[in-house]
Amino acid sequence: MGEQPIFTTRAHVFQIDPTTKKNWVPASKQAVTVSYFYDSTRNSYRIISVDGSKVIINSTITPNMTFTKTSQKFGQWADSRANTVFGLGFASEQQLAKFAEKFQEVKEAAKLARDKSQEKMETSSNNSQESGRETPSSTQASSINGTDDEKISHGGPETAALMSENDKLKTTVEQSNTNAKKLETELQTLRDSNARLVDALTESSANVEIWKKQLNTCKEESDTLREKIAELESQCEKANVEKERNSKLTVRVQELETELQDKEQNLKQAEIIPQLMAECESITEKLQAAEVKNKDLEDRMEGLQADIEDSQSKQGNMKGELKKFMDVLDGKIDELHEFRQGLSKLGLDN
Repeated sequence: MGEQPIFTTRAHVFQIDPTTKKNWVPASKQAVTVSYFYDSTRNSYRIISVDGSKVIINSTITPNMTFTKTSQKFGQWADSRANTVFGLGFASEQQLAKFAEKFQEVKEAAKLARDKSQEKMETSSNNSQESGRETPSSTQASSINGTDDEKISHGGPETAALMSENDKLKTTVEQSNTNAKKLETELQTLRDSNARLVDALTESSANVEIWKKQLNTCKEESDTLREKIAELESQCEKANVEKERNSKLTVRVQELETELQDKEQNLKQAEIIPQLMAECESITEKLQAAEVKNKDLEDRMEGLQADIEDSQSKQGNMKGELKKFMDVLDGKIDELHEFRQGLSKLGLDN
């Protein structure tokens, strides 16, 4: 089946600065997919993350690895094979907790797989040692009974079977020796990786101490800021009380001003009433004069309307007479035209 994803999340990926070994360098511009993969053929686990076409995390999980939570949303682990420390920044504490739980689970599974492989290697090495112990007896038997050629010539088929078994035991011994050499090289690489991991862990622990100091300083600054905020809040409360008092006073002043304006208006009205009465009398006289003029104008309008109607009737009569005259004129013009045509015919005849 190959590798299959068993857990996937999203986070911002960081790597430790290889020069300073203190500062974090962002490996992705934004949150990317980070997945656990299980390889059933090799019985191994890896953390893989890809940003576009670039692989930014390819870390094989070993039982010696440790995932450390350095803050509420940030965690890290050291990879001695890659010779670096990876950091992940999550969007929430729940995502960080799930990733850490999965890391511990995968780490235990990797440890079980390593223990099983060691048991298999121990059993194979024990079998090879037992076969090696049996080999001297066969050589001793050959030394007692003579050479191989002598056994074949004198011993018959039983001696040939012993020789074939002896050859098989020699091959198994050689294979066990090669396997032991391979195990020694792998053990040495594991020791080197462990040393690198210890160095990385010491550096990360030093970074943790620095971060703790920075956190303490930040806490102290936050405490001072909180005290200042509390002072400002108390001052704001006092200012709010003064504002409320000022607003109440402003409302009272506005009420007094409105009352004063009402009283002034009443006084003005009392003074203006005689003037208003005189003005009303003059206005009524003017209205009466205007009504008389309006009546005269209406009489004139009626006379003009009658004149207009007479002129319209006269104009209609004149239009009728003009139409009759035009009809008579059209007839005369037709007669004149016929007379002209007759004259032109007479001229042509002459």
